[in-house]
Amino acid sequence: MQLQLIRNATLRLEYAGHTLLIDPFLAEKHSLRPFAGLENNPTTGLPVTPSAVLDGVELTLISHLHADHFDPAAQELLPKDMPIFCQSGDETAIQGFGFQQVTPLAGEVQWKNITLRPTPGQHGSGPILEQMGSVIGLVLQAEGEPTVYWLGDTILTSEVQGVLQEVQPDVVIVHAGGATLGGTLLIMDAGQMLEVCRAASGATVVATHLESLDHCTVSRAALKAAAQDAGIQNLRVPEDGETLKL
Repeated sequence: MQLQLIRNATLRLEYAGHTLLIDPFLAEKHSLRPFAGLENNPTTGLPVTPSAVLDGVELTLISHLHADHFDPAAQELLPKDMPIFCQSGDETAIQGFGFQQVTPLAGEVQWKNITLRPTPGQHGSGPILEQMGSVIGLVLQAEGEPTVYWLGDTILTSEVQGVLQEVQPDVVIVHAGGATLGGTLLIMDAGQMLEVCRAASGATVVATHLESLDHCTVSRAALKAAAQDAGIQNLRVPEDGETLKL
């Protein structure tokens, strides 16, 4: 398995002989509005061209429809016959962008030789949850490949901990940028990230969704320092454009 972090939550996975794209966010630097009023988003450019991001992609996975996970540039540039899996309820909006092969993930599905299972997420807490809407993560499994648990945009919850205990994944992908709105945490911060590392001590834990949006509060340097101070050794914090072989 190879995992390339493009930017924010956007990933290319080489998995079970196929190329998968996760949460495509292809906007040019500073082309979208700020979330926290600090700086236009994204705060950094793509490390490769959009055509390189899309090259060879056979399936796209979309966790939810926020602009930093499926933006207008991706809606325009993805081929309209691209197979897309999304959470239930998002399929109509995605079809409205002209996509012809959109499958909502209501439960476990088989795509070619890969099993995909949606998992619950909680995109914040309290009153802001209604504004943030629903999200999913995914478990990916295939013969001869590591089991992957991609958490998506979620804080650490008992449901997330339950999936970690049940699935015992080999690779865990966490959105760890500590994004906040109105003082409410929307995705994991460094403290919750380290809790995941401890709960999945036998797995490689990969931190993404960092240093690309103005409402994210956790830097790569701070996350690495926190892990070092805590004695955590199973955390990987890739740079944009970096490929990990797992």
